[in-house]
Amino acid sequence: MVEGFSLSNDLEEMNLDMIHGFLSCSYWAKDIPFETLQRALENSLCFGIFSPSNEQVAFARAVTDYATYAYLADVFVLEEYRGKGLSKWLMQSVLEHPQLQGFRRITLATQDAHALYEQFGFKPLASPQIFMERWNPDVYSKA
Repeated sequence: MVEGFSLSNDLEEMNLDMIHGFLSCSYWAKDIPFETLQRALENSLCFGIFSPSNEQVAFARAVTDYATYAYLADVFVLEEYRGKGLSKWLMQSVLEHPQLQGFRRITLATQDAHALYEQFGFKPLASPQIFMERWNPDVYSKA
């Protein structure tokens, strides 16, 4: 917990405009259509951190079957709120959430936050040769 800030899993409390504004400019979800993001959030376990003035300042979501596997996605803290411990609190909250316990595997992808995730036990894939993907990085620019 970070003094004065609050955390919620209630999708109704999430600021979809702010989340979309951030993600649509990110390297991992550039140009994501609002409707696509909305559908993604509706089918995920979402986490939002809110400032003392109730402004959403951080976000993460878990895409999961709630039994064996989760993919951690769209983790961010707004730039002006970084350095306050919010990303660590967010990660701790995700990983301690009751609906995300006992899983065989939780994965994520990151270009630049390895040091953060390593603090929470994430490592490079143990067997990368068994993983495959269908990669379409320009899917949103075609929409």
